Amino acid sequence: VEGIDLSPEGMPHMSIREGKICGVPTRLMRVSFTGELGFEINVPADYGRSVWEAVYERGAPLGMVPYGTESMHVMRAEKGFIIVGQDTDGTVTPEDAGVGWAIGRKKADFVGIRGLKRSDLTREGRRQLVGLKTADPKKVLEEGAQIVADPNQPIPMKMIGFVTSSYWSQVLGHSIALALVEDGRALMGQTLHVPMQNETIAVEVTGTVFYDIEGGRVNG
Repeated sequence: VEGIDLSPEGMPHMSIREGKICGVPTRLMRVSFTGELGFEINVPADYGRSVWEAVYERGAPLGMVPYGTESMHVMRAEKGFIIVGQDTDGTVTPEDAGVGWAIGRKKADFVGIRGLKRSDLTREGRRQLVGLKTADPKKVLEEGAQIVADPNQPIPMKMIGFVTSSYWSQVLGHSIALALVEDGRALMGQTLHVPMQNETIAVEVTGTVFYDIEGGRVNG
């Protein structure tokens, strides 16, 4: 890397710098979809493969290995990073998804401001994104599975939410899940139930971040 200070002070998380990598002009972004300290390398398309091969060749002796999208999905869920369209749908607001901090509330106007003030989008009882931890750590929930408060209620049961993402976390040693649940953030620590094909699984409502809660790794 030429012309770019890669130190945390010189290039903090969410910053962009221009320079060269392997002699090729590049736009380097310090971003992460895994919760780890990471960079995105932007080079002209014709140089993409050669830069990748050069980076891999130099990184291999240091233990660098490539990983695929399945691993990336698990890591992003461990950090509570959402996938739009999987952990959200067209009814979910930034507040519902726990990213209300991204709304420019000091701005006098912005695209979508009127929609956010609609009574249905500010009412109580909206589905909110939360984490789920199974009572049996080895049980992995099915994505799309419905959630109930009382598994013994008469049929038809009242469904209060559904699982949006679910994985086995090797680093944590137990399964993790994200879900949209009615007033979910008010239910932290409570036990809910997920009926599946052959059994009903008890889950604890948690925050959406399961790993490195303080964010030290991505900011290191």
